[in-house]
Amino acid sequence: MCEQFVARAAEPFRIDELWPFAERLERYGIAGFGWGAAWLNAESPDGTLESHRDVRAFRDDPVREAIGLTETTSLLVHLRRPSRLSTIGLDDTQPFDDPAGRYAFSHNGDFERHAELRAGYRAEGRIRGRADTEVGARWLEDAWDSAASVPRLLETLHDTFGGLANLAVLSRNGEAWHYAGNRDNPVFTFQLGRIAVAATGLYSLDRSFFRFVAPGATDRRLVPLRTTAGLVTQPLSEAIVTTG
Repeated sequence: MCEQFVARAAEPFRIDELWPFAERLERYGIAGFGWGAAWLNAESPDGTLESHRDVRAFRDDPVREAIGLTETTSLLVHLRRPSRLSTIGLDDTQPFDDPAGRYAFSHNGDFERHAELRAGYRAEGRIRGRADTEVGARWLEDAWDSAASVPRLLETLHDTFGGLANLAVLSRNGEAWHYAGNRDNPVFTFQLGRIAVAATGLYSLDRSFFRFVAPGATDRRLVPLRTTAGLVTQPLSEAIVTTG
């Protein structure tokens, strides 16, 4: 079971402010089979997203130190523990970048019906890896412009593919979204200082997330199933959480 989180603040923060949290999430989430991140370029006037992926564990990737020096207002991190170890490889390492640069996307869980659409995307030359998430990423690329809202789009994606699915999106306008659709791995929102976070909460039936991973978190909330948490900001204010 992978772990993932999105984070946002009203003012730029150094990404490595969240590295201790990411380290604990990987450790207690029993991840470590690759990781990736996407973040908003704080100096870009047109909302450019940058990203990095590696098949090594987050704790073993030396590039994370350079990434950590970067300042941003919006971040997505995915820590991989694939359901099928045969899918370990860079092509299946998340998050997935939208080819048009509109957003980054990641997934935690299993899609039940990905095989039904995989063949069509493969025939179009759009499938490179072996995991289910890439099929969902291709669907999202096609559906993005017709979406009334990101929460509705993520709900429809889950309805289309079924299964247990937490879905995270970081868009180039800085919006950060986390859909809760995996009853075995709940999603929580909380504050780490001035940074708002929406994160998966460990595959742990005793719900020990805040004891081991985010002990200093405030304003802790459980995101209801089939609900999307959005991290939004207001001028001169901390990031706040909305659900829809």
